[in-house]
Amino acid sequence: MKRVITLQDLSCVGKCSLTAAIPVLSCLGVETAVIPTAVLSCHTAFETFVSYDLSDKITPILEQIKKNNMRFDAIYTGYLGSPEQIDEISVVIDELRDNDNLVIIDPAMADDGELYTGLSADFVSRMKPFVKKADVIIPNLTEACMLLDKTYTSPSDFTEQEISDMLLMLSDTGPEKVIITGIHFGEHEMGAVSYDRAENTFSTAVNKKHNGRYLGTGDIFSSVVTGCLLEDQTLGEASGHAVDFVNRCIEETEKAPDRRWYGVNFESCLGELINYI
Repeated sequence: MKRVITLQDLSCVGKCSLTAAIPVLSCLGVETAVIPTAVLSCHTAFETFVSYDLSDKITPILEQIKKNNMRFDAIYTGYLGSPEQIDEISVVIDELRDNDNLVIIDPAMADDGELYTGLSADFVSRMKPFVKKADVIIPNLTEACMLLDKTYTSPSDFTEQEISDMLLMLSDTGPEKVIITGIHFGEHEMGAVSYDRAENTFSTAVNKKHNGRYLGTGDIFSSVVTGCLLEDQTLGEASGHAVDFVNRCIEETEKAPDRRWYGVNFESCLGELINYI
């Protein structure tokens, strides 16, 4: 059984970050270890919340992992709460990396052209060198623009050629594999486009476009990709499964719109992940 260690925050209420990553990865047959970067009362889209930064706990946890000679087939990072925490996690990657494991970074910091609540422009400048450590990065379209200092307007404004060029430019910074999510394909479809430098291939994954905001979908997408890559699937296959699973989660959530704010109802779809491995 493959083993991944994921570093991101834990929300006591709200289905995102670790709350979503652990069950998704587990259902894909991957043993999941964690280093929680923060504990929040609820995710940050709620009107009020409290957050407890765990940055000072990361190094002691890392030291014990090393003392026990623990090895991981993948190191997977999600939402990080501060520029300083990026530096802490960068050390973890350096210490746990070997010649055979996979480093997957979701530069979770922005959407719809804006940084997430509480993050500053300095966060973007620290994220740029951080993603160079990755084998795989999974930015959404807003994050890809920020990493490349490109102007973001609307998803519909980007041509197929522009997306391809962005994938190549992001790969040129270091990561061998890049997926950009949140790509619009006409009025009724959206999905992701990926590029694998080793194979020199582009892949497109498309499904139904849904109106409205659905929280936690990025975390679910990245977790599905991570699990599928650890099953030795191609980047295109992993991205396709992630797009399809996120679509199913949104469909389930649309049946209970009063619950949407907590995150998508992925729990009722978890059994379907067996079809992806």
